[in-house]
Amino acid sequence: MNDHLISMYIDDELGLDDKIIFVETVHDDKSFKDDAVTLLRQEKLIRSEVVDHLPALSIREQRDPWQARLLRPLAAVAAGLAAAVILWSTFWPSGEQPCGPGGFVIYQPDAQGVELAGSFSSWKRIPLKHAGSSGYWEITLELPEGDHRFSYIIEGSRRMADPTIAVRETDDFGGENSILSVKL
Repeated sequence: MNDHLISMYIDDELGLDDKIIFVETVHDDKSFKDDAVTLLRQEKLIRSEVVDHLPALSIREQRDPWQARLLRPLAAVAAGLAAAVILWSTFWPSGEQPCGPGGFVIYQPDAQGVELAGSFSSWKRIPLKHAGSSGYWEITLELPEGDHRFSYIIEGSRRMADPTIAVRETDDFGGENSILSVKL
């Protein structure tokens, strides 16, 4: 119960009554407070930048003259192939090129099923997979560059915006959709 309450607090999924319970529990139970602070510090590390800067790297390579003569034509061929791939991917008729994986994760330990629906799937539901017994549900999709609106569907009917994404909009049915921006 306590880990679940802490996780919901971190993911901003608590209602006002639950927030009151959380604050009272933190005030009364030192071990609960310590657990909550530890998990909040871990979440802070997860959300922080992993790499602040890249160190300068200098590599000196010695080549024999015959290697340099051999590598120049190969480099020209490689550059030509790279240009062909770029032109092909730019002018491919589909208009949308996958840009990379979009990972979707939500904590719903009591749910029997969680689905994802969004502009990237023409609002068709995509089932998420249960991540062991952790209470988390997840899926990774290839998404094209751009802004994507989506929401989770819990137990087949309850729609929910992603609690970890602050950018949201109200949909035409009075609910909220999260907005995920994918950039190359």
